[in-house]
Amino acid sequence: MWFFARDPVRDFPFELIPEPPEGGLPGPWALHRGRKKATGSPVSIFVYDVKPGAEEQTQVAKAAFKRFKTLRHPNILAYIDGLETEKCLHVVTEAVTPLGIYLKARVEAGGLKELEISWGLHQIKALSFLVNDCSLIHNNVCMAAVFVDRAGEWKLGGLDYMYSAQGNGGGPPRKGIPELEQYDPPELADSSGRVVREKWSADMWRLGCLIWEVFNGPLPRAAALRNPGKIPKTLVPHYCELVGANPKVRPNPARFLQNCRAPGGFMSNRFVETNLFLEEIQIKEPAEKQKFFQELSKSLDAFPEDFCRHKVLPQLLTAFEFGNAGAVVLTPLFKVGKFLSAEEYQQKIIPVVVKMFSSTDRAMRIRLLQQMEQFIQYLDEPTVNTQIFPHVVHGFLDTNPAIREQTVKSMLLLAPKLNEANLNVELMKHFARLQAKDEQGPIRCNTTVCLGKIGSYLSASTRHRVLTSAFSRATRDPFAPSRVAGVLGFAATHNLYSMNDCAQKILPVLCGLTVDPEKSVRDQAFKAIRSFLSKLESVSEDPTQLEEVEKDVHAASSPGMGGAAASWAGWAVTGVSSLTSKLIRSHPTTAPTETNIPQRPTPEVPAPAPTPVPATPTTSGHWETQEEDKDTAEDSSTADRWDDEDWGSLEQEAESVLAQQDDWSTGGQVSRASQVSNSDHKSSKSPESDWSSWEAEGSWEQGWQEPSSQEPPPDGTRLASEYNWGGPESSDKGDPFATLSARPSTQPRPDSWGEDNWEGLETDSRQVKAELARKKREERRREMEAKRAERKVAKGPMKLGARKLD
Repeated sequence: MWFFARDPVRDFPFELIPEPPEGGLPGPWALHRGRKKATGSPVSIFVYDVKPGAEEQTQVAKAAFKRFKTLRHPNILAYIDGLETEKCLHVVTEAVTPLGIYLKARVEAGGLKELEISWGLHQIKALSFLVNDCSLIHNNVCMAAVFVDRAGEWKLGGLDYMYSAQGNGGGPPRKGIPELEQYDPPELADSSGRVVREKWSADMWRLGCLIWEVFNGPLPRAAALRNPGKIPKTLVPHYCELVGANPKVRPNPARFLQNCRAPGGFMSNRFVETNLFLEEIQIKEPAEKQKFFQELSKSLDAFPEDFCRHKVLPQLLTAFEFGNAGAVVLTPLFKVGKFLSAEEYQQKIIPVVVKMFSSTDRAMRIRLLQQMEQFIQYLDEPTVNTQIFPHVVHGFLDTNPAIREQTVKSMLLLAPKLNEANLNVELMKHFARLQAKDEQGPIRCNTTVCLGKIGSYLSASTRHRVLTSAFSRATRDPFAPSRVAGVLGFAATHNLYSMNDCAQKILPVLCGLTVDPEKSVRDQAFKAIRSFLSKLESVSEDPTQLEEVEKDVHAASSPGMGGAAASWAGWAVTGVSSLTSKLIRSHPTTAPTETNIPQRPTPEVPAPAPTPVPATPTTSGHWETQEEDKDTAEDSSTADRWDDEDWGSLEQEAESVLAQQDDWSTGGQVSRASQVSNSDHKSSKSPESDWSSWEAEGSWEQGWQEPSSQEPPPDGTRLASEYNWGGPESSDKGDPFATLSARPSTQPRPDSWGEDNWEGLETDSRQVKAELARKKREERRREMEAKRAERKVAKGPMKLGARKLD
């Protein structure tokens, strides 16, 4: 029944890859690359083919097969499976490469670092395990007996000629291979037995030979050991102990490692310490793990790439999943992620990142937002919209200003991957609330900046409804950098507005800013006005350009349309965030507010509809921000040449705003000077100290109030129409702009976010509704009183006794 016999090699769950053996290992074994049939995972397979007349080699191979199955140690080649038949022996181990081939490949790639060699030699501590714990003599320590796994870990193999140190199984087996016998110590040639030696003496001599070969190449003869060659000076004293002529003084493997790890020793470095900690991380205290992961990211740049990918990364993932390491693992995790391919990143990092976004730990949330740039390219749109964005938007409502700010900044990266509903509806609602009601001026400014940068991703209807209103609102913000950001937002998204909007909605707003109290705002407003006027004039001269100029107005959302917006304010987010961070450090418990910075200079002579203006804080402090000058960019075919305009830096503008609060009009100087003196604001205050004083002077809501009705001017007030603006008297009157009011009520002004069918954002607030209801009740009460008074006058006084007299 021979045809029922089964081939054990064919049924073996591992198969050889049809390639020639790796290297020519001296000894009975041939090393092949293989894989597991079920999963395809790579393995190494040591194969010995039984040959007639080679009974001694067969016995050596079978002894090694037995040792592989029974010896388990992290630094000994890991046994997975085996096959023993009459024709062959197969030993399956973890995927490894012979040390000689590994060193040659690393030299060709740029050389092997001493850090790697120090840890590799430290892993030969497997000799200490064999000698001291198992009383076994390896008897074959050499370059051919050491292998390297994919993480760069050195593994001890070559167990063919191992024997017991207690003499139970006889003496050492005969090798009969000259390539291996050249590593035998000189005392083995003395057959008299007079030489006194320790049980580890021969293996330590062979370890000295291995060290020499690692640094200097193949050992030509035993006499070459006298010259250390390229062996590092910190290792030379310990090396000399290993290859000493007296076997009695050769150190025990454990003492050799201890000596090398002494302060200043060859193995006393951060790489060895990191590896030793990772080997014992399961028994470390939580505080020790936290400190280790905090310091790990600083050292990863100097560590080998394979070590980071295959040893550090699994430990980081395990620490997050089961060790409650928290946000401290994020920085080293993303650093290691740079070494992964896109496929590996999707498999190993992304599931962890998605799980982290659902965490309620604030430290983890802000770390994720700060480092989103490192992993955003690996996230697909469904994952962003369904698993990440719903958690990220909670940051808009957080009470911590730093989290709100980082959430706004993260939208620059998430916006290209958001769907229609999340981008054009949900995100715009949060942006409207932040821009209108957030108590932090830098956050409102960053919201305007972010909106300008993601404007090209919005749908055409949303752009038409939101951009003009949002930037117009920013120009009325009491925080001066926000007003600058609103002007720059108009300029950066100029290609998204029709000519009618430019003339009827945008230019009136910009013209109003030409009399802003802050010179930085006025300068940017004049630049923007000139550019918009140039654009309108070019279309007026050549109407055929209209279609080309407005080609992006009704176009679908496209990243290409945001060329100018993509570069106009990258610095603004970074610059203003530094102020917010400084603010949080200075005032961690209270939420500061800004003062009501006046929108226009206060006139000396009251206008027909005067508006009371709060004081403007004066400070000489400077913003601690990085300076970057970025100009807006657009297609060279555009007739208005926006590239020629220098839009300046918001950081520089903010610095000048906070450092120079002098009014450009004489009347404004007098008015603000008196108000500042009454409020005890001095120019020597730092920006941090001004936040609390701003809160005392006015609130955010007060700065946005508009005059409800026109009041008659006081007696003796001259109207603007009575002045002789062009006559000879004008030269004696000073600057005519000093007498302008804040803004005529008849001047057209673009609606806010809450109008133009955008009621759902924030304008229908409870305060507005309550104010309207109060006004209606007041008007009704006045009407009732007037009617009662009319009835009393019509009837006249009652005459007592008149009816009796009749």
